[in-house]
Formats: sequence, structure tokens, C-alpha cells
Amino acid sequence: MDESHRLTKTKEQWARARRGGEEREVFYEGDERLPPGQRLVENFPVLDLGVKPEIPLSEWRLSIGGFVTTPVTWTWEQFTAQPQLTHRSDFHCVTSWSRYDNDWEGVTFQHIMAVVKPLSLARFVLFKSYDDYTTNLPLEACDDDDVLLARHWNGNPLSRDHGGPVRVIVPKRYAWKGAKWVKEITFSDKDEKGFWEVRGYSNTALPWNNDRYA
Repeated sequence: MDESHRLTKTKEQWARARRGGEEREVFYEGDERLPPGQRLVENFPVLDLGVKPEIPLSEWRLSIGGFVTTPVTWTWEQFTAQPQLTHRSDFHCVTSWSRYDNDWEGVTFQHIMAVVKPLSLARFVLFKSYDDYTTNLPLEACDDDDVLLARHWNGNPLSRDHGGPVRVIVPKRYAWKGAKWVKEITFSDKDEKGFWEVRGYSNTALPWNNDRYA
């Protein structure tokens, strides 16, 4: 078994066992803010596929295309020249931990939509990362004011461990729907399942429905 396959199997086992690595748990009895099956942590566990791509900012590109009127490819300078928004949200991992009050700063998905102008046929979005990870969402889930392409977390540049230079944040879904190290966004008329979705994870990933597996 090669290393990448071994790591994938490990992450699948973690998810089934509802583990998230090294966590410091905090409990608040009667906390209605916490989705079912989750526990609150203070730190920020790192989960990935065992590959953390190192992308120099001079080489970083974000390509956005598919069923859009105006496809774009942004350099780092062009991305950071877009309007930047800070939004505070909670973060829910499928391996059963949650972290409250994360301050993310970046470009909203709604701004991206305003730039590329999705065609009427566009109903789904596929995200691809620099480590070849993929994940999918319906366009309506992305068209929300809390969905960001984040480059800062809690006032600091997003670390490589947590998906820097840029990762996707979708607070109303489990965190695997927010691709780390994002490099491509494709608007489509078809729903193409991503890395974890084809391995048995839920296609909808709604934390408040305890919606972890297909």
C-alpha cells in the first residue's frame, strides 16, 4: 500500500470513528449552537491527505471557468486586489469537532459570481486544489454571504497546514466541502462528486442534519 493510499484509509477510519487528531475539548452543557454529534475544541486540528503543497505566491493562480460568461485566471496580486471581507463563523469537521468564532478574511463567492457571471445552465460548482483534492457543492450553497475564499484566519495569513495561501470556507457545511489550497473553480450544469463524496461521504454535508455519510 503506497503512502497516499494509506493516509486516505486513515482519514476514512478517523471519520468513521469521529476523530480529529490532537484536540483540546471544551464542553458547554446545553449549547444549542453545537450541531448534533459534535464536540467543541479550542485549538484547530489539521486534517489533510498527507500532502501539503507549497505554492510560492509568485506562482499561485486561481482559475475560474466552466459555464460562465467571463472566465478569469487571477494571479496573487489580482486576487488580493479584489474586495476583501472579514466574516466570523463556526467551523464543523465531519470527524466530530467544531471550533467557534473563526475570523476569516478573503474574497466572497458572491463577488466571484459577479465577476464571472454564471450562465443560467450553471447549477453546481466543483473545486480543485493544488494537491488534486476535489469537492462539489450546488451553486445555491455557494451563493451565500458567508462563503469565502479565505487568505487570513484570525488576523494572520492562512498557514500552509490550514490550506494557505487560499482555502474555501463554507460555514453551513461540514468542512471537507471547503477545499484547501484551492486552484480551480468550475461552474457546471452537472453535479460531479469530489474526492470524499465518491468514497461514501454525504453529497450534501449538512452539520445540523448530522449528514455525514451517503
